[in-house]
Amino acid sequence: DLPKQAKAGPDIKDSITVPNPKSEKTRLNITFGAGDLNLSSGAENLVDGSVVYNVKDLKPEVTSDGGNVEIKQGDFKGLPPLENVKKKWDLKLSHKPMDLTIPAGAYNGTYDLGGLALKSLTIKDGAADVKLNFSQPNATDMSVFRYETGVSNVKLSGLANANFNSMIFSSGAGDYTLDFTGTLKRNATVTVSSGLSNLIVVIPAGMNANVAVEGGLANVNAGSGWSQNGKL
Repeated sequence: DLPKQAKAGPDIKDSITVPNPKSEKTRLNITFGAGDLNLSSGAENLVDGSVVYNVKDLKPEVTSDGGNVEIKQGDFKGLPPLENVKKKWDLKLSHKPMDLTIPAGAYNGTYDLGGLALKSLTIKDGAADVKLNFSQPNATDMSVFRYETGVSNVKLSGLANANFNSMIFSSGAGDYTLDFTGTLKRNATVTVSSGLSNLIVVIPAGMNANVAVEGGLANVNAGSGWSQNGKL
């Protein structure tokens, strides 16, 4: 006996409000599958926003345990529908210092994280199309920014504003842009591991940087103003 297959229906719109935890340390986990995820600052609570979906099983679930908060999509109780599935989350985050983790699937992501107080940021996704921007400086020191992705199209901009101590970016094949514009407040280390991809690294004029490239099949084109030692 096979389970019944869920069916897409009319749009359902819900609001999400997650109060600020009373704990000194806040860890927010946003688990997202396929669909559209938009994140920005400006929440009065820890999280304010709205979600739209057309399969009842996808109703978001919010759990809280002290300073640990998770927002995740609901699980399909039967077989998932094969087409016409809609899911869109528009969420705003507060300026409360937090560790933010986003496990996601094949989705479209638009993030403006400027002005938040992120102590660490971890994003892990599959085949994704993501634009992430720190339009304003991060309000606290970030220990590490970790981004792991599959075969994706990802653009990260305003990275100097993230104020991280270290950044770790790993990916499969795809198109990637790492743009380090912004206000650099301290020295930082960036480690990039990528497959057969097109990788663009943007470092503004006047920002001191040493770039070391290691690998086999690689073609490196540096703009004017760079000095190069060695060949690949």
